[in-house]
Amino acid sequence: MPNLRNIAIIAHVDHGKTTLVDAMLRQSGIFRENATLVDRVMDSNDLERERGITILAKNTALFFHDTKINIVDTPGHSDFGGEVERALRMVDGVLLLVDASEGPLPQTRYVLQKALAAKLPPVVVLNKIDRSDARAAAVLDEIYSLFIDLDATEDQLDFPVLYCNAKAGAAHREPEGPAAGKGTLLPLFEAILASIPSPVGDPEGVLQVQVTNLDYNDFLGRIAIGRVFNGTVRRGSDVAISKLSGALVPAKLTKLFTFRGLERDEADAVICGDMVAIAGVEDIQIGESITSLENPAPLEPLLVDEPTLAMVFTVNTGPLCGREGTLVTSRDLRTRLTKELLTNVSIRVEDGETTDSFRVLGRGELQLAILIETMRREGYELLVGKPEIVVRNAGGRKLEPQELLVVDCPETFIGILMEGLGTRRGEMVKMVNHGSGRVRLEFRIPSRGLIGLRSQLLTDTRGTALIHSIFDGWIDYGGEMALRPTGALVADRPGASTAFALWNVQERGEMFIGPGVDVYEGMIVGENAREADMDVNITKEKKQTNMRASSADEAIRLVPHRDLNLEQAIEFIADDEYVEITPKTIRLRKKILDSKKRPRRWQQIRASQEVKAE
Repeated sequence: MPNLRNIAIIAHVDHGKTTLVDAMLRQSGIFRENATLVDRVMDSNDLERERGITILAKNTALFFHDTKINIVDTPGHSDFGGEVERALRMVDGVLLLVDASEGPLPQTRYVLQKALAAKLPPVVVLNKIDRSDARAAAVLDEIYSLFIDLDATEDQLDFPVLYCNAKAGAAHREPEGPAAGKGTLLPLFEAILASIPSPVGDPEGVLQVQVTNLDYNDFLGRIAIGRVFNGTVRRGSDVAISKLSGALVPAKLTKLFTFRGLERDEADAVICGDMVAIAGVEDIQIGESITSLENPAPLEPLLVDEPTLAMVFTVNTGPLCGREGTLVTSRDLRTRLTKELLTNVSIRVEDGETTDSFRVLGRGELQLAILIETMRREGYELLVGKPEIVVRNAGGRKLEPQELLVVDCPETFIGILMEGLGTRRGEMVKMVNHGSGRVRLEFRIPSRGLIGLRSQLLTDTRGTALIHSIFDGWIDYGGEMALRPTGALVADRPGASTAFALWNVQERGEMFIGPGVDVYEGMIVGENAREADMDVNITKEKKQTNMRASSADEAIRLVPHRDLNLEQAIEFIADDEYVEITPKTIRLRKKILDSKKRPRRWQQIRASQEVKAE
């Protein structure tokens, strides 16, 4: 298939993958001249647009002269590594995108390692070459060092290098070219055709299709998306689905689609090497393959790295349950989580300790927070517990996951950063000073040390730190880690918060709510400055009397409260607390609402200290 190329664009988060795909689609002429386009057209999900990150791997196709180029845009965040691994199974080469200022970062290493292991030839693109702090030559040296460190072969080291300004749609073979923002992506298209091999396979051979993604259509039902590795898939044909268990299940293919830009074109047949969307396969799952019914030759099932973090999802049992959401039962939760398993290969769901709770395992806090945020927008109400790491037992040893953490911050904050990471068992392995006033520090740290770390470091460095991490294997379990150093301010009765009550309580710590908010007993309304929890009356009103006092007309001045977003709320909670998620509100609460039945926090701290002493 000489007129076909399959490539994946891989990079660290925010290095410009989706922006580059935008420019390639526009310059290929795939859109009509009068078409109204938005920036980052590949980020179709609302959450992707709001956060400016790619969450789901997506594929598109464009034409350069007579050659069709299938492109897979992959996520850059390590929590969505399962999406990257699936994408690499569909392609014959990769565009490795690296920021010309930041250089290779942890996810760059992760995606490149996967690509080199799959023996995919790379084309290296240095993006954002127009930045005032761009250091193209030094970054290129770092990329070569990374390739060597990952045991790249001589052929893989012989990669073409392009210098790009994706926002301006300009690519050049020399670093001086795109800085002015002029030019086209013609050199990039030419490098793809010259360096990425055509797909191999026999159109007349035994049918082999690997399913790497799923979609759903109200009219067509479930749609399997994948690549035809061998043979030709035809509409209306009878095939066999090779299940993950190894069983072969017969099926009939009702419709076939190929990709063109952001559209799908119906097709009668799709030959090997091309991407295809198939309707009529209701029970198929990601990782399974479609093969010939008469002469089956199934492909190896697709496997991804195991999850390292777990959270408990349970039904909302709070007094305000059902006010905002419509999906509040354990059956609703189970149905939604089962649906998520169909399209998300890096998520696992287990039954919890009670009949209405579920243990959801994933790659990291962000991945699980995205799932929770999606569910609340769909009308679900639920409670989620504190994230906990997944431990393994190997040969009588208890193992826990470890992360490689990279922090980029101004030189003045090195001391406080080292102190904060030391308490979380972070071990510094590398420090690089580029001479620009900022330093890059690399640490190895247990995964549970990252829980709550981002908000702490951003506070310590006044919002100037850049924090990235990636899974780095398993280590011996290091024992208990310190609890949250502060306690919670907990409402002791139901009602609506008042400015007078908040004014009296705010000297105790930092408040999470303002006046006029409905509260209930056991709801967390702020963070105590001390380590013990404190029950407070947040609904108290000022007594009205006929007597006048010298202070009667003093204005009540409230310190602005801190609104916690979903990730901050998940990071803040302790083991005995939940985050209450509803479509419009995020609340924090104690697991046991009745203060008389609730164990005191000092007892938890003492128990933790006793465990550490043993």
